[in-house]
Amino acid sequence: MKRIITILAGLFFCLTVFSQKAAPKPLYDDPVYHGAADPVIVYNKAVKKWWMFYTSRRASIQDSTVAWVHGTRIGIAESKDGRVWKYVDTANINYRPDSGYTHWAPDIIEAKDGWHMYLTYVPGTFTDWNHPRTIVHLQSTDLVNWSTQSTLQLVNQKVIDASVYKVNDTLYRLWYNNEKDGKSIWYAESPDLCNWTDKGKAIAARGEGPKVFYWQNQYFMIVDAWKGMEVYSSTDLLKWTKQKDRILEAPGKGKDDQAIGGHCEVIVNNGRAYVYYFTHPGRRKDKPAARGSYDDKRSVIQVAELEYKDGQIVCDRDKPVKVKLKKPRAKD
Repeated sequence: MKRIITILAGLFFCLTVFSQKAAPKPLYDDPVYHGAADPVIVYNKAVKKWWMFYTSRRASIQDSTVAWVHGTRIGIAESKDGRVWKYVDTANINYRPDSGYTHWAPDIIEAKDGWHMYLTYVPGTFTDWNHPRTIVHLQSTDLVNWSTQSTLQLVNQKVIDASVYKVNDTLYRLWYNNEKDGKSIWYAESPDLCNWTDKGKAIAARGEGPKVFYWQNQYFMIVDAWKGMEVYSSTDLLKWTKQKDRILEAPGKGKDDQAIGGHCEVIVNNGRAYVYYFTHPGRRKDKPAARGSYDDKRSVIQVAELEYKDGQIVCDRDKPVKVKLKKPRAKD
């Protein structure tokens, strides 16, 4: 009898998996400016849905400089399963001391006292890159309204792209990009998510948007190298070893997925790992759009599944992704 039940359960599982629809390509296109980038995804327990926070680049405005990458707000999209996403709003971030302020690349972590966001802040909307960039700490109880806690005192005033990870109950680490040091990855530590001590360089190589996660009994960091994504592994979150091959470098075949993947989020759910990344469809090598055009600036979010083979992470961006995220467990 037990064997029959096991067989039936297995058949039910197989039927469920095969009946699922694959995630669309592109996965998500911001309806306001069509410039979604730098996603981070959390489970909103209040609405029982997954929320994606992202940099809403203003791809659709007329601009031949880099002003369209500035003046951005943090968009929010939601999904019940991680497969189909719809626009919600922009986050009400109560940190805007400057006119024409810019919000970039949030990372979000939950603690006993609510949600903590680490946000890249630029004090204006600029036509070049020669301006300060800091990381700001914010808190929220509802994931919509965010109050300011502090500006992190890191190595300098040209830092972006925070990635926060809970090491244990008394230690958190935050990795970020130090633009003045060849855009290398540095890190800081905190006992409480509020008081941070800069610890120095973590990875000397050039890269942006570090994303740290635990999977396959080890830690990984994926870094946007502007030629695909570099993958590093670690057993202690201090010493990092780069794997030989990059992921999301070769062009895909799906709609809007022919350019390199950039600044990603990784969700480990029910033992499987999904990478949510953004790409500029108009920047494919074989048919590049005119520089500065809408097609050149436009960006979308895509999703693929990570696999672990022969000691390294691989990713086939053309493989159908039948993602169905479940409410996260503590060990996820």
